[in-house]
Amino acid sequence: MKKRTTVAPDSPDRLNVIVEGSKVIGDMITESNLRIDGVVEGNVTVAAKIVIGKTGQINGNLTCGDADIEGNVDGLIKVEGLLSLRSTALIVGEITTSKLQVEEGANFSGNCTMSNAGKVTRRPAAEPEENVVY
Repeated sequence: MKKRTTVAPDSPDRLNVIVEGSKVIGDMITESNLRIDGVVEGNVTVAAKIVIGKTGQINGNLTCGDADIEGNVDGLIKVEGLLSLRSTALIVGEITTSKLQVEEGANFSGNCTMSNAGKVTRRPAAEPEENVVY
């Protein structure tokens, strides 16, 4: 009997690739890593890391663990970990991420929210003098 081995979803051995010249129409969901060098017309959900190459393009929303973007994304981007925008990246839409790395030359049009910004502890505001009872 053969022993089954478990491969982690983010293992390099489990890589989905959409090559240049390919076009996917519809939503994509994967537990493992994904590299896009072609075009995806739809929403993409990746539990692990996504790499969008220079010729890669997503026209839809992107949700993932980590992302390294060299190509184009037109839609909402939600990244749990690190989002790296390379110098050739073109992003149109809103970004929500924990960590953001932007190379010089990357283009981004939209809003960016750092999801860990809410974890900062704020001191309560002091009461105005008129409300103090002596």
